[in-house]
Amino acid sequence: MDNRIVLVTGGAKGIGRSIAHAFAKAGDQVVIADRDEAVGAETERWLLDQQLQAAFIRMDVSDPESITAAMAEIDRRFGRLDVLINNAGITVWKSPYELRVEEWDHVLNTNLRSVFLCSREAAKRMRTNGGGAIVNIASTRAHMSEPHTEAYAASKGGILALTHALALSLSSDRIRVNAISPGWIETGDYEALRAIDHEQHPAQRVGKPADIARACLFLAAPENDFVTGAEIVIDGGMTRKMIYAP
Repeated sequence: MDNRIVLVTGGAKGIGRSIAHAFAKAGDQVVIADRDEAVGAETERWLLDQQLQAAFIRMDVSDPESITAAMAEIDRRFGRLDVLINNAGITVWKSPYELRVEEWDHVLNTNLRSVFLCSREAAKRMRTNGGGAIVNIASTRAHMSEPHTEAYAASKGGILALTHALALSLSSDRIRVNAISPGWIETGDYEALRAIDHEQHPAQRVGKPADIARACLFLAAPENDFVTGAEIVIDGGMTRKMIYAP
């Protein structure tokens, strides 16, 4: 697994930062792609200070030209791409009566269209190097919802459908495509969570970014080449829990 080139979109903070750290610790060269240059550069320094291999490249996944430019930069600096983690995403909490078309489009373009465009660009590189692995970060909100999350839910549901479609289309090039659907993954102050927050999960705790990072390592591992077109739900069991009014 050493010396692979791994691209993590939205890799500057939160779940993406943890994923980047996990792959770097595994011996890979990690490319952190993010639109936030300051935070991206800080994450790069944080990894380099640990004597890990990391590089920040600015990419706005909502902009097709930014994606192609970042991929060209990866070509220039590294000459190949072995693993892509499509992690970048945004949401808008807004009533469907008030959600503007521009807001809908921005969420879908950022969360869903980018997965297709980044995957297509990555696959062009992977197929010339014997194959590769793509992991798409979806969400349990592809299966269940709260009010006013229509754009986000639609984008995450689309990622799951796109995952199995790409898994078939790219199989002849030995490119595996899988998805992870996180539940509640706390990226802020974990110690500030309440007991009830943990206890409502069958696993008896709220998730951490490292839970998702470990699953990414599994799905990207070459020895797991029998896993493709799959979705792994990592939510502490919440989507399996029946809830009744008291």
